[in-house]
Amino acid sequence: MPHRPETLMEAPLGRESAYPEAYDPDLLYPIPRAANRAALDIDEGRLPFVGEDEWHAFEVSWLNGRGKPVVAVARFRLPADSPNLIESKSWKLYLNSFNQTRFAHRDDVIARLTQDLAGAATAPVSVELFDVDADALAPQQLPGECLDALDIEVSDYTPSADHLTTGEQVVEETLYSHLLKSNCPVTGQPDWGSVMIRYTGPKIEREGLLRYLIGYRQHQDFHEHCVEHIFTDLMRRAKPSELLVLARYVRRGGLDISPWRATPGLAPPSPLRLARQ
Repeated sequence: MPHRPETLMEAPLGRESAYPEAYDPDLLYPIPRAANRAALDIDEGRLPFVGEDEWHAFEVSWLNGRGKPVVAVARFRLPADSPNLIESKSWKLYLNSFNQTRFAHRDDVIARLTQDLAGAATAPVSVELFDVDADALAPQQLPGECLDALDIEVSDYTPSADHLTTGEQVVEETLYSHLLKSNCPVTGQPDWGSVMIRYTGPKIEREGLLRYLIGYRQHQDFHEHCVEHIFTDLMRRAKPSELLVLARYVRRGGLDISPWRATPGLAPPSPLRLARQ
């Protein structure tokens, strides 16, 4: 069993948990972002990026005023400058505490979610609820050019910025890979994902970039911190004038997480969900 970071000592992640029978906002477990950012020399007071953590929850249900179940898919957006992220298993348990709770109106559910999640993140949180067959949830494809067909030899499965090199040509391009894999920092379970990189600057050598991304395969960290790690390494090594890093992680436990970080002025195509999410 991997070592449990101090910030997760009391978290439900990696523990046997009873599913709640009643609404309980205290199930949410916030985790300060500062500790992981300090390891990347990121100053919390002067973040080098803007961005969001976008979550989709597929196990959302409550009872209407007459006790009839309602089901929905939720989309949440936490700003990257929120002091806290929210641990995923605690989020799942919290959402399940709505299952036997009555609400007169859908807007009441949104208001309760917004209030509780903002309290845990210590920042405003956007909440949307969709019908399970809504067109807004239809899968799409990442824009740009896929790197995955490159025929490369790989022997390093921990992230190393030494793989990142550039040429003299200045380009504006969008690249992506479906080979992203990192691991839960507590349980060691695999987290599968896709990553898109949009940048303007010296052309990044593609084989090295793909080796770098594959290097997260044995890396243990949260999705959000992996994206910030990639963003930080690219800014320091490639020195682009503009940069956007977006990861779309495959859902686990009814939740998928899609963080993005960018230089001010850039934002990803949104909403954007992939078929395997």
